[in-house]
Amino acid sequence: MDNRPAVVLTGNDLTVEDIVAIGIGDKRVEIDPAALARCKASRDFLTEEIEAKRIIYGVNTSFGPMCNKIINDNDIEALQINLIKSHAAGLGDPLKPYIALAVLAVRLNTLIKGFSGVRTELVMLVAGMVNAGIAPFIPECGSVGASGDLVHLAHTALAVIGEGNVFYKKEFMPAPQAFAGAGLTPARLSYKEGIAIMNGTSAMTAIAAFALFGAKKLLRIACVNAAFSIEIFGGIDDAFDEDLHELKPHPGQKAVAGIIRRLYSGSKNITLRKDMHEIIRRQQTGDRVFETSINVQDVYSIRCSPQILAPVCESIEAATKTIEIEANSSNDNPIIIPDKKKIIHGGNFHGQSVGFAMDMLCIAVSELCTLSERQLNKLLDKNLNEGLPEHLIAGTVGLTMGFMGAQYLATSTTAENRQMANPVSTLSISCNASNQDVVSMGTVAARKAFKSVSNAKHVLTLETLAQMQALSFRNAATMGKGTTRVYNALKPHFSVYDNTRVFHDDLVKFRKLLFSSQLFDDLSIYY
Repeated sequence: MDNRPAVVLTGNDLTVEDIVAIGIGDKRVEIDPAALARCKASRDFLTEEIEAKRIIYGVNTSFGPMCNKIINDNDIEALQINLIKSHAAGLGDPLKPYIALAVLAVRLNTLIKGFSGVRTELVMLVAGMVNAGIAPFIPECGSVGASGDLVHLAHTALAVIGEGNVFYKKEFMPAPQAFAGAGLTPARLSYKEGIAIMNGTSAMTAIAAFALFGAKKLLRIACVNAAFSIEIFGGIDDAFDEDLHELKPHPGQKAVAGIIRRLYSGSKNITLRKDMHEIIRRQQTGDRVFETSINVQDVYSIRCSPQILAPVCESIEAATKTIEIEANSSNDNPIIIPDKKKIIHGGNFHGQSVGFAMDMLCIAVSELCTLSERQLNKLLDKNLNEGLPEHLIAGTVGLTMGFMGAQYLATSTTAENRQMANPVSTLSISCNASNQDVVSMGTVAARKAFKSVSNAKHVLTLETLAQMQALSFRNAATMGKGTTRVYNALKPHFSVYDNTRVFHDDLVKFRKLLFSSQLFDDLSIYY
């Protein structure tokens, strides 16, 4: 018996978090009975229209620029199989099995909206595949994101009919072997069902969901690291004052400033503006000009972190809205609306919205990396780090190198992410005999965003390690309530780096801790 919590698919309520949970196997799927009823109504109406000799694209016509070629009724099922086999033409590394399983789940959610004309038997089989963990083998390259993810979803459809290869219980195997192991029988597709699986945006949507899930955690950790930075350097509290941000009330700016402010609340490291004047005056040594040990205002990477992270926060929220609309949409063609007696030929499969959202996410993640890398640099450069050991060296300076070599990881990866911030959704290339004359490149954009998020995890992992190292030298005992709680959660897993270990091992351990645990799923537990 499958005791995992269920996501009840209605066609309307699937979230980014649901997609990820289904993909990684934390949740199973159930289909809302009302959705099955809609599927039956849609299928019955489609059957009536075929029997009435209506001409319906992809059912009794060929595809793309060959849509003027009408197919004999005796061949309309073979047409679907031919479409799948000809378009299962991807190459490259496969999508990760958990993403491929999410692709299947997102496609299922589209089909059960009841506008695709598929049989209830097919959607029940797809649900069974998702719950059994049969993940299609989907090569990463091949989609232009115009008629949706034709190549990616052709490989998905290939798995549904029990051909090609799949991942099952984390093993790569022929599809028939996986079906036998799961006690399932592959589908024998009927009319419209091949194109219904293939014609849509489910691959780019699933990839985008994982990119967004990672980006949300990156943002939360970036807020923690910004709070750590002001703690380490004893910054001025002015930059996070609530009244300041009310005067420039970008929602993301107010949210980020509020999180940072709550994390460091109660800190004895931070200089309060009201106390700064007296402290500085006590240091006066001359009549005309004198130098104080306090910076009247901090560098931008500390002082402006709410303003820098504001559009990052807002971009993630906007992209999430776009992807969740897409995941709960009918992005098939043709669309079958039985209660209005309509079969509509249109372009809901086009992925431009996803492409734009993912390009925007790449820009946001690139900027997040820039902030993290500069905060890291301030920690390591002896000319900037306000008395910390150069390169945070815990041993003999010169004989040991501390974080010197590791910084190259952050610098090079930040540069790589800046390059990936260039848009791909504007790079349309006409194809399909110019039938697809404006294409979205939405799947390329989603793959790029997923890679950018993965890269950013490297950068923030290193910065967090460096901040823990810096706090081993000073200020850890006098941090605020929130920052202390975060520090105490991380400290059992941290050892001061003293050159006796290979740095890579520390990075691997901490990256897993930060991004594969639930430590930073909700920052409010630390306030």
